[in-house]
Amino acid sequence: MKSRKPTLSFKSFEEIRSLLVSKSVSFPEAPPAPLPEVKPEETPDPDSEKELFREAMKDVTPVPGKNVVERAVPPPQPLKSNAGDETEPLVKLEDLVRHGMGFEIADTPEYIEGTLYRVHPDVASRLHRGDYSIQAFVNLHGLNVSGAKDTLERFLKWAVTTGKNGVLVIHGRGLSSPEEPKLKGKVVEWLTRGPWRKWVVAYASARSCDGGAGATYVLLRRYPATRRLRKSGKTH
Repeated sequence: MKSRKPTLSFKSFEEIRSLLVSKSVSFPEAPPAPLPEVKPEETPDPDSEKELFREAMKDVTPVPGKNVVERAVPPPQPLKSNAGDETEPLVKLEDLVRHGMGFEIADTPEYIEGTLYRVHPDVASRLHRGDYSIQAFVNLHGLNVSGAKDTLERFLKWAVTTGKNGVLVIHGRGLSSPEEPKLKGKVVEWLTRGPWRKWVVAYASARSCDGGAGATYVLLRRYPATRRLRKSGKTH
């Protein structure tokens, strides 16, 4: 009996190619995937939204009225003008009337100031601007001339003995006086011509926050001016 041995056969690449082509199997094309269905947007029902809100809020307790925080309305700010030169004076006038902005006591006829015994006049201006501390005050408003003089003298004596250098004297503007403000003029006279002139360095009308033209700042010396200083200096 003859044994069967495997026989080897060789095929060229062209034969293999033709064999693959003849034995190839074609698959059917897959159908295209269906497009997702787009549903039109539904308009929400207002009644259903209200019901949902009521359902969500049914266990909420209202805050009592006494716990409500009230906020104060801020005051109106001064007007800012971007207009020309014609409207700027009106804006400044309105700021002056409503807010007091731009008002200077020193620019009015009621303003007074002065210095004594070789003191530079700028000291009075600095006194008015608030460069010196005001440590005490006395109110003479409503007193007659005699009572005002006695009260002022007792106050100045107390001020110099306790080391007060800057004081404020309130005398009023004297608008009810038929002529010049009597008490205001008397205060200047007592400070510059009486015995207290040796203790006064300078005086000036107060700023608006301290009484304006109805009050006077007074700057006092620690020690009275000597006779030699008084003879060599002048009262401004």
